[in-house]
Amino acid sequence: MPLPDCRNPRTHARLKLLAAALSALPVAAHADEASPPQIVVTGTGLPDTPAAPAYDLQTIARDRLTATASGRIEDALSSVAGFQQFRRSDSRAANPSAQGVTLRALGGNASSRTLVLLDGVPMADPFFGSIPLSAIAPERLASARVTRGGGSGAFGAGAVAGTIDLASADAAQLGLLGASALVDDRGETELSGTFAPTIGSGFAVVSGRWDRGQGFWTTPSSQRVPLSVKSKYDSWSVGIRGVAPLTDTIELQARGLGFSDHRTLRFAGADSTSSGEDASLRVVGHGPWQFDVLGYIQARNFTNIVISSTSFKKTLDQHATPSTGVGGKIELRPPVGGGHVLRLGADWRNASGEGREDAYNPATGAITARRAAGGRNGDVGLFVQDDWTFGALVLTAGARADRWTISAGHLRTTTAAGVVTGDVAYPDRAGWQGSFRGGAVLTPLPGLSLRASAYTGMRQPTLNELYRTFALAATGAGSKTVITTTTRANAALRNERLRGFEAGVDVKPFPALTLSATAFDNKVLDAIANVTLASTATTITRQRFNVDAIRARGLEFGAALRVGRVGLDGSLALTDAKVEASGASAALDGKRPAQTPKIAMSATLSWHPRDDWTLAATLRHTGLQYEDDLQVDSLPPATTIDAYLEVPVAGPFAIVLRGENLTGADIVTRNQGGSIDLGTPRTLWAGIKVRVR
Repeated sequence: MPLPDCRNPRTHARLKLLAAALSALPVAAHADEASPPQIVVTGTGLPDTPAAPAYDLQTIARDRLTATASGRIEDALSSVAGFQQFRRSDSRAANPSAQGVTLRALGGNASSRTLVLLDGVPMADPFFGSIPLSAIAPERLASARVTRGGGSGAFGAGAVAGTIDLASADAAQLGLLGASALVDDRGETELSGTFAPTIGSGFAVVSGRWDRGQGFWTTPSSQRVPLSVKSKYDSWSVGIRGVAPLTDTIELQARGLGFSDHRTLRFAGADSTSSGEDASLRVVGHGPWQFDVLGYIQARNFTNIVISSTSFKKTLDQHATPSTGVGGKIELRPPVGGGHVLRLGADWRNASGEGREDAYNPATGAITARRAAGGRNGDVGLFVQDDWTFGALVLTAGARADRWTISAGHLRTTTAAGVVTGDVAYPDRAGWQGSFRGGAVLTPLPGLSLRASAYTGMRQPTLNELYRTFALAATGAGSKTVITTTTRANAALRNERLRGFEAGVDVKPFPALTLSATAFDNKVLDAIANVTLASTATTITRQRFNVDAIRARGLEFGAALRVGRVGLDGSLALTDAKVEASGASAALDGKRPAQTPKIAMSATLSWHPRDDWTLAATLRHTGLQYEDDLQVDSLPPATTIDAYLEVPVAGPFAIVLRGENLTGADIVTRNQGGSIDLGTPRTLWAGIKVRVR
């Protein structure tokens, strides 16, 4: 397994920072051992406020997160209909920079419109806005809470399509020791382990995971050439987490994460890497004056090599994309009484980075240009929210004021010899933007809740969207014609702005059955999209623009049934999403955003015949999508069936069998002029799991 090169000054500095961030934990733990009062730590943030159910909230429990056919977090999150990545590929066979996450068919580009948090820390890449999904191991988590719709609380400036709040598991949930080892029918392996001892009144968690394999053919057999290869992958991640009490109501939480991911896509030599080191410290107070103070730092890097589809030589080498994210938040909940829960706070985020790449002549292999492009984005937000409970009715209202900045933008181009051919410094920009959220929950009868909410929000363009221009080449199906698609950056992009409202009902007619339905209307103004400017038989030119809006209206349904040891969980999203566009992007007006389906559904049937036994089968369906903004290249509907079986055999040991895409359905993940990529084929896994309590 590859390890970080500590001789690299940048990596060495990152590791020193990570060690410093975690160094306070043992002191607190040993201090607590010296005087052992009966203190219970939670390892979590502050609890939900009473009005949390006013929004379309769905929770995925730990048992469902860990019982997926692929063993990957995106598989578990797909049980929430409407969840989608930019493409249908999972994190074994997708370009890491394209792993944007969104909800409610508000997609269209590779940046996340959904705020993804891990223990309160935003996980998006500071440069690309993508999510490092391969570094988020489901076995480390306690739950995933998915809120569809905009947000205005802490870090709410990024929650245009919703929020996915991931919470790490504690020592009791993990057990002292846990491990698993699996192999699939292609010889690929998955190894993971956790060690979670209690230390005084606190606990520590050390975890690791390593996935590697030769991958599967993403290229259909009819389109393969001698240099076509399978989607090889090799990724690892290591996590350290600790929780210790400082007093009987205040606890310290520290977390560190290091990861590296290597992938090869389509052609030999078309390699990409994604790596990072994250660290955070958090102090949570659970007393009468509740508070949550959090600080974090992220150091990330990305590399990518593009191979010509005709000469099969290197055309682009993104040899480094170093980026850094720093931020924090302070939240206070004073005991105001009178049925009120008041939240006051501030948060801060800063993202900086630069993409460094060399362009090559695919015929001669000579460098034609060297480019460096990047900048810095910042956001400081102030927020307030009040929930007011009186009887069966809960009202909530919240507001944010964000001071956003876009600065230090630049694009520098030189020849291979270092002669400067272009040096552009883009003007700095800044401004204030407000956002609001309000709602109500009425419980007129036991088992019946009526809810409604309205909200606004904003998202800054990423550094990638602002400054990075890139080109991709592919061979059209059934011919030797090379189609080169160039996507230009746009340093003048404006912030996206959300306006939305929704209403829903949650019904529990009897204890075993829970039903929910939500109708929503969301509109993202100045939505950033890749707009086609010109198209010929051999070239496509696109540029990132703010279209007038993306509007998504639809219905979301959920159901959960428990009869004895049998469970059924289902989710369905029906969404009508349209682009509203004029001017340079007028051709998009009335069309569906790229990569967004009208229908998405998931249903999981589970059975626990005995304690620690799990049998589950999942049916998923994703409707027709379009690859491009003009709806020329389609991605057909896809229906898959997955299965999971876990059976204890002796003591702490259990046998695990998993099956992905059991029917062998063709999942088209990319279609560029007939040049196609395919998703995960039928895959069978077998292995063992160990848990020592």
